[in-house]
Amino acid sequence: MNALSSTSLRDHFASLSDPRIDRTKHHHLLDILTIAICAIICGADGWVEIEEFGNAKLPWFQTFLTLPNGIPSHDTFGRVFAALDPEQFQACFLAWVQSAVTSTEHQLVALDGKTLRRSHDHTKGKAAIHMVSAWASATRLVLGQVKVDEKSNEITALPDLLQLLALKGCLVTIDAMGCQTEIVKTIVEQEADYVLSLKGNQGTLHREVQELFVHAQTTQFREVEHDFHETVTKGHGRLEVRRHWTITEGEYIEYLNTKERWAKLRSIGKVEAERHIGGTVSRETRYYIGSIGKDAKQFAEAVRGHWGIENSVHWVLDIAFREDESRVRVGNSAQNLAVLGHIALNLLRQEPSAKVGIKARRLKAGWSEDYLLKVLLQ
Repeated sequence: MNALSSTSLRDHFASLSDPRIDRTKHHHLLDILTIAICAIICGADGWVEIEEFGNAKLPWFQTFLTLPNGIPSHDTFGRVFAALDPEQFQACFLAWVQSAVTSTEHQLVALDGKTLRRSHDHTKGKAAIHMVSAWASATRLVLGQVKVDEKSNEITALPDLLQLLALKGCLVTIDAMGCQTEIVKTIVEQEADYVLSLKGNQGTLHREVQELFVHAQTTQFREVEHDFHETVTKGHGRLEVRRHWTITEGEYIEYLNTKERWAKLRSIGKVEAERHIGGTVSRETRYYIGSIGKDAKQFAEAVRGHWGIENSVHWVLDIAFREDESRVRVGNSAQNLAVLGHIALNLLRQEPSAKVGIKARRLKAGWSEDYLLKVLLQ
């Protein structure tokens, strides 16, 4: 993988259309973008903090930015990002990431949604923004994101995001919301595989998969093409046991009445998760469909790996970036600020020298211009 450097960043975002009219262009758009990215990396969460960061680092920024009129005001940052075309901004982000990731082949790519909780504006009838993102487990990069239409849900946004990504040879995981025949078709058309979660709202399919496993386990999987994998993890006062079964092809899969509707459906999976905390034991059973073979270890890695987008992206954005506390909501600003957060997270993730978490890396970048330069240039 090539470095996600500030040079390539500026190259790929140079095509952004400036939403301002000429008489209001007192600052270069790429200067505004660069200051905002650096400030977000270093811990800023809004336009006032970005302006303050810019003023604090003015001598440093003057070494490589034009800054014809100094650091823009927080009002300027707010107006620019509120007016900036979010689809074009996301397209530039996607091109930047794809230039660095030579291939997602053999990678696990997890898709999941996240609501920007305080981006709503009830006085104007504006609901909170919901974004669907794609995350590559091996490179630990956010690959792209799409905003869910206010009057729709993730089902409509997922195909749009899938179409943007280069997925040949990778394994796509999505939770139960994405278990739709058209979404599966889109994944297969991209020459990728899938493991998708099932829930009761899938109706017939969920019930049939559940019944197949009940019958197979009752007969101890006699004459059933299957595989099994178990993992045991300990830590923080708890013990977790996960048992994974797969059933592949053969008459068991053919039993599914809706099989023909699901492109390249080759396997069904079951996970029994058992958690011991003190004297309390909790159990959960989940079912899946997939296009992969019977390798239960691969299935287990896919299921477990899907939570990476929750732990390594959504949780980090909430805790380290305080995304859910942001009240930025004017125009397109909430959506564009989310993209800025993904840019900063990708750059921080790829800097190898600091053996600390993202929050500590943000602080370190704010304290040390040398380290911030490492994050930018890698």
